[in-house]
Amino acid sequence: MDDAAARRRRVSALLMLMPILLCLVCGTSAQPYIGVNYGEVADNLPSPDATVGLLKSTSISKVRLYGVDAGVLRALSGTGISAVVGVANGDIPGLAADPSAAMRWLSANVLPFVPATSVSVVAVGNEVLESGDASLAAALLPAMQNLRAAALASGSVAAAGIKFSTVNTMAVLAQSDPPSTGAFHPDVAPQLQQILGFLSRTGAPFMINPYPWFAYQSDPRPDTLAFCLFQPNAGRVDAGSKIKYTNMFDAQLDAVKSALVRSGYGDVDLVVAETGWPTKGDANEPGATVENARAYVSNLVAHLRSGAGTPLMPGKAVDTYLFALYDEDLKPGPASERSFGLFHTDLSMAYDAGLSSTSTSGGGGGGAAAQQPKSGGWCVASAAATDAELQTDLDYACAQVGVDCGAIQPGGACFEPNTVRAHAAYAMNQLYQASGRHPWNCDFRQSATLTSENPSYGSCVFTGGQ
Repeated sequence: MDDAAARRRRVSALLMLMPILLCLVCGTSAQPYIGVNYGEVADNLPSPDATVGLLKSTSISKVRLYGVDAGVLRALSGTGISAVVGVANGDIPGLAADPSAAMRWLSANVLPFVPATSVSVVAVGNEVLESGDASLAAALLPAMQNLRAAALASGSVAAAGIKFSTVNTMAVLAQSDPPSTGAFHPDVAPQLQQILGFLSRTGAPFMINPYPWFAYQSDPRPDTLAFCLFQPNAGRVDAGSKIKYTNMFDAQLDAVKSALVRSGYGDVDLVVAETGWPTKGDANEPGATVENARAYVSNLVAHLRSGAGTPLMPGKAVDTYLFALYDEDLKPGPASERSFGLFHTDLSMAYDAGLSSTSTSGGGGGGAAAQQPKSGGWCVASAAATDAELQTDLDYACAQVGVDCGAIQPGGACFEPNTVRAHAAYAMNQLYQASGRHPWNCDFRQSATLTSENPSYGSCVFTGGQ
């Protein structure tokens, strides 16, 4: 283990390099960068009005539909919640071949609803470039161009302001690790280069689906899980950029950003079209639990609220659509595919991700998460935690925006006793208080615990209390 001086130097350096906030602003008003995917492969979904009522009770400000649902779009009228609507892959060839077909599609699926309902983006196709269908991929850009031309010619100011894009998975990248080497796959690069030109000219975003969940499936080590869940970890240094990443989400987005820059289109904004974590899975799907889903989504939401951005896109929250609003019981594939819902179809929370004004600890997930203490008090090191674990937690906590570890520096009020345990307890509590004081903010991979007893001593004051 490093000596105290080296530890302090490392903490000081991290303070500016790793701006990953777990929640400075935990208000419940709508957040312009938080959206949700509304999949409908289910036979037990609530009514559109009930769903929109649920959305209005949260900080979610955007919803992505995979097609066009007239009932949902009508229910969204006047709410200020914007919608992304989708063009089915099967419709792309016809839209590409016939401009009048594009106008008919727009007239049937967009013009009846705007401007009363805000439609921000039309996602033309879903994961087309990765489909293996060369003819479909070739039709993608012409379809996008025809739809945009139809919107501009429609006479509707609201329609003319809609952006046209398409949704991609991380498979469009040939290289993503480390992030600085991010590059698009040569199989899709020629068509993607033209699409990026269209996005750049029209101010439309590049839409991508980063899933740390899938990264963990291919590398199910404990340190990988912590890296994916925004939990304390040693971090991973990009050998090219020398940037130290402390979570997979930022690393994946920066890999895409590097690919855009490498292609000459670094000006194109990113939108996260999907990301989430399942609450359950099959026996061969490690990590699919309510506790991990809540950790990923709540920490991601807090990270977005911080405005920290990513190392390559600092100071800006990337618009992010969480996957998904409800479980979809009719989806094929492994159990995880049917288990990404933030809410149950009876409108109760699957778990509390900090999105609702009625959020409570534990949510509806049950198990260990439901048994955690109520929020409040102080967060301190657990008796069972080792110095090695606490050193990692100390480094992590002091690296977050809004956490001031000056009191545990030499001469500070909490420098003595000069031990890893004492310093980690102070830093953990600082992060817990800044993060909204939810029970899951005092987890630190089970090396911390909540207490109702004030740990302050002498002139060393631990903020907090009931």
